[in-house]
Amino acid sequence: MPEIVENPFVIAPGTVQRGRTRIRAFSEGELVADATAPLLVWEHSYYPQYFFAPEDLEVEVRPTASRSPRSKALGPSELFDVVVGDRTLPGAARRYPQAPVEAMRDAFVLTWSAFDTWLEEDEVLHTHARSPYVRTDALPSSRHVRVVVGGEVVAESHRPVVLTETGLVPRYYLPRVDVRMDLLTPTDTTSHCPYKGEASYWSLSAGGTELTDIVWGYTTPLPESVRLAGLVCFWPEKSAELEFYVDGVRVGRP
Repeated sequence: MPEIVENPFVIAPGTVQRGRTRIRAFSEGELVADATAPLLVWEHSYYPQYFFAPEDLEVEVRPTASRSPRSKALGPSELFDVVVGDRTLPGAARRYPQAPVEAMRDAFVLTWSAFDTWLEEDEVLHTHARSPYVRTDALPSSRHVRVVVGGEVVAESHRPVVLTETGLVPRYYLPRVDVRMDLLTPTDTTSHCPYKGEASYWSLSAGGTELTDIVWGYTTPLPESVRLAGLVCFWPEKSAELEFYVDGVRVGRP
């Protein structure tokens, strides 16, 4: 008898697909790459990378003597410097001449962080390439969420926004008026998501327990996640000291 599948859609490392949207990369306003259909290559299962054909590059790439990494899925690589005007970006491009898929053997992948602006069509991309198979939904809910630390209730709400994201567990974002914000202290930690934007973090002190970076939120999320703006989310998997209940059932244990 077939079993219930926990995560039915996992892309195998080494998967290559032709993209269907225009992708551009810029450095200090200079166009570096422009492709109407770059290759999407999953070196690992989490998200793809954009691979550009040589004719899609608007700049010169030069082989470098620097040590080049080997990929389990794609094989040995060659490292290149990217020349943008009078500037050189060291090791900012790679090529995999023995890749399993012939179409990508001459193509170049650019180091994401080496370029300051990435566009899909005319929309700015953040953090890394977006997978065409990831969907995020921010859903208003009336479920009862209760958070307890050291016997002290630190949040209780009947109006969470439930965020579902492909391959990940649901997250419950709560209005600040339903959270003991006096128990939270902002930290300098941030994280970035291509679907939600930049998150900031808080530490939590309650019931004699101090939990670092266990709460996060998006002040100005990306358009598809705008319902999360100003809400906060708890991270129960990080510590057994944080008890997270949904409709009376504890979820998210470490």
